[in-house]
Amino acid sequence: MSKNNENGKKVSHDISDIWKKYNLKWVVIVSIWTFILTIMITIVAEMVFINTRVVFAFIILIGIILIGVTSDMVGVAVTVASERPFHAMAADRVEGAKYAIKLLKNAGPVSNFCNDVIGDICGIVSGAAGINIVLQLEASFLPISRTLLAVIMSGFIASLTVGGKAIGKSVAILQSHVIVFSTAKVLNFLDDKFNLHLFSKSNKKNRKER
Repeated sequence: MSKNNENGKKVSHDISDIWKKYNLKWVVIVSIWTFILTIMITIVAEMVFINTRVVFAFIILIGIILIGVTSDMVGVAVTVASERPFHAMAADRVEGAKYAIKLLKNAGPVSNFCNDVIGDICGIVSGAAGINIVLQLEASFLPISRTLLAVIMSGFIASLTVGGKAIGKSVAILQSHVIVFSTAKVLNFLDDKFNLHLFSKSNKKNRKER
């Protein structure tokens, strides 16, 4: 269907156009994968934390929060960085430059995956780690109620996550090109090593358009 806008021009409201415009295919795919990954990682985390001592569980908790903060930095960096420096590097055949361009051309999905998917999964797992630590501390006969321990742990996790992401966003804005290039080199290595082809489909589309 088409409809005239205020300027008298026809505006298409075809479902296929809306599907492509708002990249709904990516929304469906990432939602399904988030559901599957969250269940799998939560089950694994529960199994790991049950048999882990408080000190090691605490170290793992900090590590999970750092992963979430680092992922958030990458998500912000790809939305801020410009392709121009990487085109110049690609012309000089600098390793990782072409992959950096791929990341920036797919900034929306990359940012969504880093900020939302990984961020939410890290939040869920860090919550599971916090509960495990609280239960172990309570079992150690500390003279503190479970409710108070849970409140303190929740506040600790939230403050560390929010504070870390606040610092991370500032660093990502100021050092966006460095972060994108470093991420591109790591992904390029993994892509070559394990044949992941993360952006193969998007590349084929770009070639067809040309």
